[in-house]
Amino acid sequence: MNRDQRSTADWMARQERSNRSILRLMVWISLHLGRRVGRLVLYGIALYFTLFSPDARRAGRNYLRRALGREPTWNDGYRHVLSFASTIHDRVYLLNDRFDLFDITIEGADAVHAALAEPGGALLIGGHLGSFEVMRAIGRGLAGLKVAMLMYEENARKLNATLEAINPAARQDIIGLGRLDSMLIVQEKLSQGYLVGILADRGLNNEATVPLPFLGEPAPFPSGPFRLAAMLRRPVLFMTGLYLGGNRYRVHFEPLVDFSTIGPGGRQQAMREAQARYVALLEHHCRQAPYNWFNFFDFWHPEK
Repeated sequence: MNRDQRSTADWMARQERSNRSILRLMVWISLHLGRRVGRLVLYGIALYFTLFSPDARRAGRNYLRRALGREPTWNDGYRHVLSFASTIHDRVYLLNDRFDLFDITIEGADAVHAALAEPGGALLIGGHLGSFEVMRAIGRGLAGLKVAMLMYEENARKLNATLEAINPAARQDIIGLGRLDSMLIVQEKLSQGYLVGILADRGLNNEATVPLPFLGEPAPFPSGPFRLAAMLRRPVLFMTGLYLGGNRYRVHFEPLVDFSTIGPGGRQQAMREAQARYVALLEHHCRQAPYNWFNFFDFWHPEK
């Protein structure tokens, strides 16, 4: 394993440990104390992680400096961590269909319905920006859509275990990427009219990346999700579920590319253009809702 691979594995391991630690605590608080009390406890949890996670704090400041266009204050860093903890806390209620607790608005619903007008489903490509769970909640309970998530097998296994503890019915919505039958399951879901989501701002170890301008400097984005989308030949939409504070979320969809209409000769160019547009939309929403970006590592220079 080379230096870049070791660095990527290290930050993924750190991020996974942090996610699991916060998630376990949030589940207990949510199930035993309720959302109102849990929200009060979140402030202390966010303070703890802001004070005692120096690597994440340093990476967060680097990101916020770019997204805010100024030197971030300590309070900016705290709000960043609090937003992350809030989305994890809310996940428990969303998975248990407690949509009544939230004020959720949707932008771009027409684009989703247009993508699903023809049989065969569609793909959603997002990032670690806001809450994917609120987007899945829209599908399950508010819009009558069927939504599944495609993710790397190890992450899928860990998340499935957590989801099963919260709500066993949610487990079936996660598809592990890298299994022998992964593509068969994805194709089956698409044939059933599902929206299948994948996050495209992180890769694994030696996965090929493309440097694209992001918040003022080129950053490495994995090309795999767009190769997969081209192979499946389905419409692709950008997605994000932004946390706006309190109980408010805004879900946003926007068309990226329709691979069902592009022949083999045009797919490479379409992939490049779709990925560039994806990164531009990611940057736009980072500037609009800067405390929603949950990649707490040096995204621009992961080898350092």
